[in-house]
Amino acid sequence: MLDIRDAIRQGTLLFDGAMGTYYAEGKEDPPEYCELANLQDPETILSIHREYIDAGSRAVKTNTFQANQAALGDWETAEKVIRRGYELACRASEERGVFVFADIGPVSGMEEETGAEYLRIADLFLSLGARQFLFETFSSGDFIRETAEHIKGKAPDAFILASFAVSPEGYTRQGISGEQLYSNFTADPNIDAVGFNCMSGPYHLLQFIRKLKRGDKPLSVMPNASYPTVLNNRTFYGNNASYFSTQMAEIVRQGAEIIGGCCGTTPEYIAKTAKRLQNGIRPDRETVTAEPAEIKVEEKILPPNRLLEKLRKGQTVIAVELDPPMDANIGPFMEGARQLKDAGADAITIADCPIARARVDSSMLACKLKRELGIEPLPHMTCRDRNINATKALLLGLSIEGIRNVLVVTGDPIPTASRDEIKSVYNFNSVLLAGYITTLGKEGTFAAPFHISGALNVNAVHFDSQLDRAKRKMDSGIAMFLTQPVLTKQALENLQQAREALPGAKILGGIIPIVSHRNALFMNSEISGIVVSDGIIRLYEDADRERGSQLAVALSTAIAEKIRSHVDGYYLITPFKRVDIIGSIIGDIRSGAKAAVDIDAIW
Repeated sequence: MLDIRDAIRQGTLLFDGAMGTYYAEGKEDPPEYCELANLQDPETILSIHREYIDAGSRAVKTNTFQANQAALGDWETAEKVIRRGYELACRASEERGVFVFADIGPVSGMEEETGAEYLRIADLFLSLGARQFLFETFSSGDFIRETAEHIKGKAPDAFILASFAVSPEGYTRQGISGEQLYSNFTADPNIDAVGFNCMSGPYHLLQFIRKLKRGDKPLSVMPNASYPTVLNNRTFYGNNASYFSTQMAEIVRQGAEIIGGCCGTTPEYIAKTAKRLQNGIRPDRETVTAEPAEIKVEEKILPPNRLLEKLRKGQTVIAVELDPPMDANIGPFMEGARQLKDAGADAITIADCPIARARVDSSMLACKLKRELGIEPLPHMTCRDRNINATKALLLGLSIEGIRNVLVVTGDPIPTASRDEIKSVYNFNSVLLAGYITTLGKEGTFAAPFHISGALNVNAVHFDSQLDRAKRKMDSGIAMFLTQPVLTKQALENLQQAREALPGAKILGGIIPIVSHRNALFMNSEISGIVVSDGIIRLYEDADRERGSQLAVALSTAIAEKIRSHVDGYYLITPFKRVDIIGSIIGDIRSGAKAAVDIDAIW
């Protein structure tokens, strides 16, 4: 049989189309995972493989996309599905000169076991004789590199195709640029071809690949049939096989050497595409278009990012967190923000529905603060409540309103009692979200790139892991960290370590005034990420409201003085809307007042 590499060099390699959506079309009650049909309905799976081969496919995928124990429940079932799936694909391709690709999809929900699962799947396919592998519909490069290296170590002649799912805008569900993934994996010596499938129809993938800076490895493009309609909880695709084949011809002209179909495609789609290939398609990648006439656009003068400018000058920055209201009574919040600005705050940070309870939207409040008070807002942006489209739309709106700073956090999970009515999204974590914002900024999507901040928990038990994560955040574009409150000697030591371990990052040291003994106990016991020293807790015993307020200012001033040499500024968290206390602390910091208490003797 011809080597797969020679086959691609001789002409376009046409894959099959969808298995899951096509199989479900003819079944009243299809299994939740189409892969189980390898065991429950093998003759139909075999028949579908043969239909695609009869339609003109020169390569078929095993029906094993979700054949892993995370999806199917246990490895014993996954192994049986993989063995039968490979056997069925090989039977269908016998004596037809058709290549069989071991199909491996994303594994989710196994946490630290995920990497081992990919290796287990790869080893099983290798033992069955597989030498062509397809990693398809991935949203990131996680685990593909390691698995590909493992496969090549055992079978150097193996052919590995990595395919990513990108939206019409060219980003994966995790907000990673398809162009960047293509560039990275084209350069990987263990990857033989790189491409894109699923999530987008043929037109949008055609537009996407036109912009790609092509590498020297085969390009694969396998779009969805179109965009689906959902009726009665079932997904339907319209029949547009002729249009699909026309677009696939254009995709080949743009230089795709491997093509096929994904969700919604059928043997009819492949047959019509094969016919166009037989009629001959002239590659058109070298076509030169006339340069458009130069258009002079008046350059916009953007307002300065005062927070960033102050940081760059080495001046002490003070950001104050003020909780957004839970109703439409915005007056007290705006008055508090005005008082903080007058007291000397440089920025107001606004939490994004903290503890997953609905409050006034942090981004809309940020715009209102910017317009009406002229203070620099720093809205928090969680990964919990928005998918990639909603996130980009929100960022565009912030950019238009002149908001230049955001703080990205993964976000608190939905409380257990509310999960039946409220669903989390979590397309991102904070590292991925920061990378997405950074990439959009580099591409000129916004009026000006955002200055991105992140969180750093100096109270973490395993602080080394926090530093490792902080470094990944910096690699994704985070330039400043706001720390959890420093209320113990250990937190101070961790802050010192962070300053040394994160060169180039700006750090705002967290300070939260404690106003009572009850408040100290509650924070120490109930609020994740905050640790209060026993000495500070004892200090508040028998303290009345007035004494509690005095201690709050004195201790916070002492902590600010203690951490001064390790930070670029301060992140003050307002307790119970007590703007007066925060104002006093800002005054002490700005004036350089000496603390009335010895913090070393207390904690």
